[in-house]
Amino acid sequence: MRRALPCILIVVAMMCSVTTSGRAGGADPATKRPMEIEDLFRFLRIADPQISPDATQVVWQVTTVNPESNGSAASLWIAPADGSAAPRALTVAEGTTKDSRPRWSPDGKTILFQSNRTGSSQLHSVPAAGGPPVRLTNIATGAEDAAWSPDGNRIVFASTVHPEFSTLPFADSDRLNAEREQAIADDPVKVRTFTKLFFRHWDAYVGDKRRHLFVIDATGGGCHDITPGDRDAAPTSKTFSVAEDHAFTPDSRHVVFTAVPADGEAWSTNHDLCRVSIDNTSSDWESLTAVNPAADSGPRFSPDGNRLAWRAQKRPGYEADKWDILVADVRPDGALASAPRNLTAKADVSAGEIAWLEDADFQPFVAFLHEVDGTAALGKAFLDSRGVQFDRIWPGTPTALSTSGISGAFLVARIDSPPEVFAVATIDAGGRGTSKRMPVSRANEQLLAGLDLPRPRSVNVPVEGDDQMQMWILEPPGFDATKKWPVLYLVHGGPQGAWEDGWSYRWNPELWAARGYVVVMPNPRGSTGFGQAFVDEITGDWGGKCYRDLVAGLGATVKLPYVDADRIATAGASFGGYMMNWFAVNDIAPRFRCLVTHCSVWNFDSMWGTTEELWFDENDHGGLPWEQPGRYREFSPHARAGELGRHKTPMLVIHNDLDFRCPIGQGHELFTALKRQGVESRFVNFPDEGHWVNKPRNSRRWHEEVFGWIEKHCPPGGR
Repeated sequence: MRRALPCILIVVAMMCSVTTSGRAGGADPATKRPMEIEDLFRFLRIADPQISPDATQVVWQVTTVNPESNGSAASLWIAPADGSAAPRALTVAEGTTKDSRPRWSPDGKTILFQSNRTGSSQLHSVPAAGGPPVRLTNIATGAEDAAWSPDGNRIVFASTVHPEFSTLPFADSDRLNAEREQAIADDPVKVRTFTKLFFRHWDAYVGDKRRHLFVIDATGGGCHDITPGDRDAAPTSKTFSVAEDHAFTPDSRHVVFTAVPADGEAWSTNHDLCRVSIDNTSSDWESLTAVNPAADSGPRFSPDGNRLAWRAQKRPGYEADKWDILVADVRPDGALASAPRNLTAKADVSAGEIAWLEDADFQPFVAFLHEVDGTAALGKAFLDSRGVQFDRIWPGTPTALSTSGISGAFLVARIDSPPEVFAVATIDAGGRGTSKRMPVSRANEQLLAGLDLPRPRSVNVPVEGDDQMQMWILEPPGFDATKKWPVLYLVHGGPQGAWEDGWSYRWNPELWAARGYVVVMPNPRGSTGFGQAFVDEITGDWGGKCYRDLVAGLGATVKLPYVDADRIATAGASFGGYMMNWFAVNDIAPRFRCLVTHCSVWNFDSMWGTTEELWFDENDHGGLPWEQPGRYREFSPHARAGELGRHKTPMLVIHNDLDFRCPIGQGHELFTALKRQGVESRFVNFPDEGHWVNKPRNSRRWHEEVFGWIEKHCPPGGR
């Protein structure tokens, strides 16, 4: 039977008030002011929109930042999809309470969410019509990442537990987990012991604990561990996580999930889709994708329950390999009933988040987000002869894909506007397509109306190999092309990443431009969204083509008639920080007045032995350090440390104690080499931060340090 056509496709897009001139709001630019550091904390941060099953409402998360308390609070908001009523608060969060990850029940009456409102992260529910939240879980190790069963009777969630207790009845295992955690907290000796690698990740020690899946009744009862044993049943690396990492099967009696490799999880990328019964008590899980030696992730069952879609890579050990979309027929219990089909094999795009949608004839297809040319777009992978099609009906970079029938939810932002909720009617009553957008949240409209946020320009620069490198150029507020302006040349992280037409609360180009600089953001070799071959060319060649692309981009920048070639500074984090270090030991160094390197890589040899995700370094360098000593050393800045003293380019080094991806020793080694050679340098350390600087007051200080260093050596403003 055909279902009624919902009138709305929800997207979270750039602000509706962005005009064709590229500046937010309709006010006269002369009445606006440049962005300042405190604006980062004034914006309401919109996240995780979820469309209701009947496509008439959307719920999302709103985070309010409070620099004075050095924290934030998050609540849930809801509104009609057609914008006919103002949003209303579904939950109220105060202090440091964080209500997040809303998920609709199949009947659309209840919203499940996770919250720390009772201390640790636990699951709660709230009526979609409004009312007090009800706590569903009280598990000692916390509850996260929940999903409903299709019949609405059960919920699956993840919790990180001590695996040695996981085969016991839940009451016993939960009590023993609580006692173990309390004993650790009470012990004055803060010793840690490990028996396997991957004992820490990003900014936290996990030791020998494992991330397991639990099932409860919809009312919170009957909690039990369905993935016991010494293996993670959910990705521990964001690389292999794609919003929803587990799903109930159509019969609501089994769960399919993304499992971490059974062996060598610190150096293998062989994630599998596994399946267990909700009554499972065994550590033996059925693998649905054992034939693939590379990564599989993100199971998605079609609305009719007849198919399973997921993402898959082909090359073991290579985290930046192309993600294809595979689809197979399934039985109601989730067992595969056909060999998988690769829907995107011929498309030179890498699939991000995926979800099932239906066309105007209610035929299912797989929608997916993918990066393209410094932004992102929606792809459509059809099951029939239509193949793969691409749809870019909105500007900006969409993320956070959520769907229902012919409708879906997205987060989309631009460099000059943070995410907001919009509605789009994709099919009208007559079955015709349209791209009309309807504003829903308008959370930051007033603040944006008072800010002068220029739009960036996208340019292409010729680089070696008869190729092109895309760059964003953002001129400052009050820009006068008759004057000469200083440049901030920013290098992105990854290295398999990109500067996109999106918003950031960390490295925000608008904020940097507002200081009186032309901001240039190149996407050199290794950047994503320009074809897989372009991505692959940086492997084992960090200081090669990518570096020369960046040199070419700088050359094109200084030829701009309004650029002051004597006032150029450069900055980057992670891989971008590595490139700052590589700049500093190469002949390009004197072209910069100063460098800023954040959480960087300085020494590939010591990096391998202290980072957590070994697969990255081992794939990039073709093996272990003692097997490939030349490849580890070839582009390692530390091997050319003597060049620091020859060039003497002033350098700000920022590195944090809890950064386990690029451990703090990298910063220590670099700073020591700088000081021993008399190079003007400054080391800034945040002992309570990891790879990023997230706490509001820390973020404020980070920006003050960075801007202070740059403005000291490279004065701002047009002349």
